[in-house]
Amino acid sequence: MSTIDPILWNDWHPVAETCTLLSGPPVETVLLGVPLVIAADADGAFHARRTDDVPLHQDERYGLVWVCLGTPERPVLAIPEADEPDRPAVTVGSIRVQTAGPRVIENFLDLGHLGYVHARYLGDDPHTQVLPYKVDALPEGGIIATGCKMFQPQASPAATEGFMVDYVYKVERPLATCLYKANPVHRDRFDVIFLFAQPVSEEESIAHPLLLCLPDGTTAADLRTFQQLIFMQDKPILENQVPKRLPLADGAELPIAADKSSVAYRRWLSKIGMTYGVIPAQARAA
Repeated sequence: MSTIDPILWNDWHPVAETCTLLSGPPVETVLLGVPLVIAADADGAFHARRTDDVPLHQDERYGLVWVCLGTPERPVLAIPEADEPDRPAVTVGSIRVQTAGPRVIENFLDLGHLGYVHARYLGDDPHTQVLPYKVDALPEGGIIATGCKMFQPQASPAATEGFMVDYVYKVERPLATCLYKANPVHRDRFDVIFLFAQPVSEEESIAHPLLLCLPDGTTAADLRTFQQLIFMQDKPILENQVPKRLPLADGAELPIAADKSSVAYRRWLSKIGMTYGVIPAQARAA
């Protein structure tokens, strides 16, 4: 029996893009320290296996192959927007990051860095101030941040001018987060951007972004290129954070008002007993 957190071991994690498997050789990867091989057969069916041939569970949703190493306690995360006919799912690649999965998720929640790390795209001077927003617990577990607003010079490839963008963030699984973001053309509806962090080890992860955007004249290739640009701006920041694992103790890293969602995320991880890829509060206290 694994000693890794059951909430991770018995959950579903994306490990490969289906488009990559259909157009290329098998993908070799690692999940929670376990080596895997994922391949597509001649009929286009996907097969994931452990290299030690221990059985595992697999599924295919949203253009991604999902794997559970243990006994699934719930289905793959439901994404209702994926059922909307005018909202195709666009995967953005599998990006290896030399830091823990929780660090990747927390960075996604960070409004404060948008005007600096993503200047001229998701923020810029003099619009770097993070306005007050609200964070609540989700009934089924996780957190939701509402009332988030940021001025963005180019919120997406389709944007022709800057505007104040409404955001809603959600975290429903420890290593899965999503953003509902105002579309520059359809201002009354939201684009949806997911980020899944595949835990390779406690201090290494693979990011799998997933876009569910409204039709606004932007091609899937342009969406993919734009999102890769944004993530590659984040990558060196993530890889230079010390420690690589996310500290959960209050005050372990000095928060500011804009970090409300980060603080809530860390406290939720503590509440559910997360130990993998983090520094538990009691460990720091000891």
